[in-house]
Amino acid sequence: MTERNSLVQEVAATLRDHGITAAITALIGGTIALLAAVSRRAFTNDAMLSRLDRELLAERDRVDRQRAEDRKGDADRLERIETDIRAMRDLMFEAFQRGRSD
Repeated sequence: MTERNSLVQEVAATLRDHGITAAITALIGGTIALLAAVSRRAFTNDAMLSRLDRELLAERDRVDRQRAEDRKGDADRLERIETDIRAMRDLMFEAFQRGRSD
């Protein structure tokens, strides 16, 4: 019969046999993984900030166009009101002048 060791016993034996090598390999691998995670996070944040800047610029442009349209509409409406007021003033003036001549 073959004797089976538990997982903990096998890990302990591996560390005993290859402890320094495993520790150095884990340290180097962990450092590389940490650098990869940090650089990925940095590039992801830069990309996200760039995307947000583009979206903000597009939103500002949209708001500026909307404001320009609103100002144009307000100016047109004001022009129509002023035209109506002038027409009413002229009409009332003519009616007043006619009433005096009778």
